[in-house]
Amino acid sequence: MSTFAIVIGVSFVVGTFVFSDTLSRSFTALVASGVGDVVVRPTDSNAANEPSTRTVDPGLVEAFGDVKGVARVDGNVRSAGVYVIGKDGKLIGGNGPPSFGANWTDAPAGHDLEGTAIIAGRAPEKADEVALDSRTASEAGYVIGQDVNLATATDRGALTAELVGIIGFPDGGSFNGATLAAFDTATAQDLFLDGQDAYTDIWVTAEPGTSQEDLAAAVAAELPDGVEAVPGDEVADEAATPIQEAVGFITTFLLIFAGISLVVGAFLIVNTFSILVAQRSRELALLRALGASKKQVNRSVLLEAFVLGLLGSTIGLGLGVLLAMGIRTLFAQFGLDLSGQPLIMAPRTVFAAYAVGVLVTMAAAFFPARRTTRIAPVQAMRDDVAMPVSSLRRRLLIGLVLLAAGGSALAAGLTGAVPRPGYFVGAGILAILLGVASASPVISYPLLAAAAWAYSKMFGSIGALAGQNSLRNPRRTTATSSALMIGLSLACTMAIVGDSAKASVDKTIEENFVADYIVSSLVGQPFSTGIGSEMAAVPGVQSVWAERFVYTQLDGEGQAIAAAEPAVMRDGLHVDLVDGDLADLGGDTVLLDEEYADDEGLGVGDDLEVGLADGPHTMRVVGVFAENPLLFSPIVTTTQTLIAAGHRDSDNFLIIDSDGRDGVKSALEAVVKDSPIVTVKDQEGLAAEQRKPIDQLVLMIFALLGLALLIAVLGIVNTLALSIIERTREIGLLRAIGVSRPQLRRMVTLESVVIAVLGAVLGVVLGIGFGIALMHALREEGLEVISVPFGQLVTFLVVSVVIGVLAAILPARRAAKLDVLRAIGAE
Repeated sequence: MSTFAIVIGVSFVVGTFVFSDTLSRSFTALVASGVGDVVVRPTDSNAANEPSTRTVDPGLVEAFGDVKGVARVDGNVRSAGVYVIGKDGKLIGGNGPPSFGANWTDAPAGHDLEGTAIIAGRAPEKADEVALDSRTASEAGYVIGQDVNLATATDRGALTAELVGIIGFPDGGSFNGATLAAFDTATAQDLFLDGQDAYTDIWVTAEPGTSQEDLAAAVAAELPDGVEAVPGDEVADEAATPIQEAVGFITTFLLIFAGISLVVGAFLIVNTFSILVAQRSRELALLRALGASKKQVNRSVLLEAFVLGLLGSTIGLGLGVLLAMGIRTLFAQFGLDLSGQPLIMAPRTVFAAYAVGVLVTMAAAFFPARRTTRIAPVQAMRDDVAMPVSSLRRRLLIGLVLLAAGGSALAAGLTGAVPRPGYFVGAGILAILLGVASASPVISYPLLAAAAWAYSKMFGSIGALAGQNSLRNPRRTTATSSALMIGLSLACTMAIVGDSAKASVDKTIEENFVADYIVSSLVGQPFSTGIGSEMAAVPGVQSVWAERFVYTQLDGEGQAIAAAEPAVMRDGLHVDLVDGDLADLGGDTVLLDEEYADDEGLGVGDDLEVGLADGPHTMRVVGVFAENPLLFSPIVTTTQTLIAAGHRDSDNFLIIDSDGRDGVKSALEAVVKDSPIVTVKDQEGLAAEQRKPIDQLVLMIFALLGLALLIAVLGIVNTLALSIIERTREIGLLRAIGVSRPQLRRMVTLESVVIAVLGAVLGVVLGIGFGIALMHALREEGLEVISVPFGQLVTFLVVSVVIGVLAAILPARRAAKLDVLRAIGAE
């Protein structure tokens, strides 16, 4: 079981690296196959997957034909926000990876990389024809010849087209969860460019022997103002940078849970070697008496740990591939589908597997091995292996020091008083957990004594024996329970964070829901402004207030910008200005959230650089507003400013007031019945929609913590099994004086329950402390409500009792099956 604990921890590390390497490689390949040798585009294009109205002249396609080194030229029309609706009426994709629409071309990717191709059917040739990527077509249930339902953010809204082709990668690959709907060029221009005869960009393919840089320079000489020629590799790097940052975040996120599993596994290994060393004290003493030095005895134990770590790492390496498949499946539920990608086993993954497995095992075995050298041979040959009281005092002192250091680090991290506060929070929590684990033999003694008393009253002599066995070696009991404590403390923390976040959302919506209905997109993408116009004409609707926001890039950093007209902010969003005048808001001006302005040191009259579709803009601050949850960005400008910069005229939110008559909501829903990406919500519906992603995140974290909890359960089983071996003679004597097998099984089960409940109690108490501290630190981020889900915490305690009972099944059965005479004769 110690090996299995190593296997689980190592497999988590391996699975994380395999998944992240696969994710990185697949996105890199996808981005590289999605650009030509040279890309001609509007200057200062802001690559943020935002639909844009900025275009290039189609006449350039012919103009580039005579440039030296040009093999072919292809015009592209692309836009995000084109969604496929399955036969069952459900949206395909949209959550996470983007949903694209484009004109179909067979232009080759840069460096002759294998790009997409029509792998079944044919390319779309006229209006009302479409080609879909293979995964989307399969998931939606469409086959060639059937009509496909689509929804767009354009004025066309919903449309239907016949499926005539299937797009895929002939040599393997996938769109990683993104969806692609391809049309003929004229239809794409009609949908995404309002019928303009133009392209969003142009691909220029190089002749063999011509480099991208040389071709870009040659093409640039033919370009008019406002257009640039960029080597394909540079464009791919621009697109890949934010993706790689996201992959890095996912890798760190998963490695945190791998680290938790390894820490929990280390407790199991420490306990195992401590018990084994104690059981073999006579053997080790005899080796000392025969001439073995302290170092040799120490090295013999560490060598066992090395072999154990080597074996666990090898098995974990193989199991890690299976775990990577599981992680891939888990993330596929959030739209990130890598099912068509081969898993990548990089050399660093193999190195990490053996380094982590061997080092963690040997480090965990170091102190038990070192303990053997402190006992004289004659003393160790006696049957007294109890830890001296002074060692418990030392553990208490170490635990208190760790608690003080951990509390200080946690406080510093949560208050943001140090650089990289996340590291301080993580280190503080780890130090507190280790501090409690170190001091638990002393601080848990009252609980163990109370359990022993309760057992004696409830279960008689067998209960008294179980209680005394738990008290016999509190260091071992608490070390085993500490593994469960770590997992449950983090689970309780997340339960409190999740419940508090949902309560905060409910409170914010209740206090700020100033309208009767909210209209928004399920996937956070914009939708046609025509929807708002239609809803304004619904009987009973008094006003419709529109808000827009965009995500852009500035100096490689993401930036969110909200937009609404001054009248909307005054009458619909009820923006409260603490400085400035709303009437001054116009072109190239912004309003700033009060807290954001303070953090950036900005005020009315100052300039702020903002990234828009056509590049950086220097905007003047004309007002500072108090916190407003209906504004989804600390930077607010006008809708016309976004449109002038090349952003598509569309909406993200509609705030609707009605006269209260019946049937208004049904009439509003009828407006968007053909577009499942847009929903109409009242206050309760909006709160439910906002709570859903919180629940999904908490469930994902619970799933990732599950491996750590599994190791903790194995630790209880392992400790009980080894203690049965250690107490073989004692068990034989108990059976000889009349203790029955059911009574023996009950005794072992009660011992297991004590360990599990102790770990659960410590975990729940620490989890409540961590959760409340974390939510208190986040109160400035809008999470003002601290809610402790006591029902869920009680469930954790009840489950811990069940865990204790289940963990005792095999050890109790083994104890009951011991032969009495052989057990009595055991040494």
